[in-house]
Amino acid sequence: MKTIIIPVRDLTSAKALYRELLGVAPHMDEPWYVGFTVDGQEIGLDPHGHDKGMTGPVVYRHVDDIHTMRKLLLDVGAESVQDVTDVGGGKLVATVRDADGNAIGLLQPA
Repeated sequence: MKTIIIPVRDLTSAKALYRELLGVAPHMDEPWYVGFTVDGQEIGLDPHGHDKGMTGPVVYRHVDDIHTMRKLLLDVGAESVQDVTDVGGGKLVATVRDADGNAIGLLQPA
């Protein structure tokens, strides 16, 4: 799990808090996403996350074939939360939920 996305309501306040917490400036600072990299770990702030049903941080497993992995997880009992979506530049994400309600993100780099 190389990426953690955190839904936030106030991006400006969250950016300041996480900048202090993580001790680094964001490598991406846009109105739709603020991303930090710490020791190879991507930590992102999503101001639209709550609108997409996120209730807390979601960890993302980086995969080579998101469609195949999503299908495999659905076949063994996962529930679809977010279909495969291009979030820009060809980067694809999807979210499923396990039987206990835990969100699992899938991310296919561009």
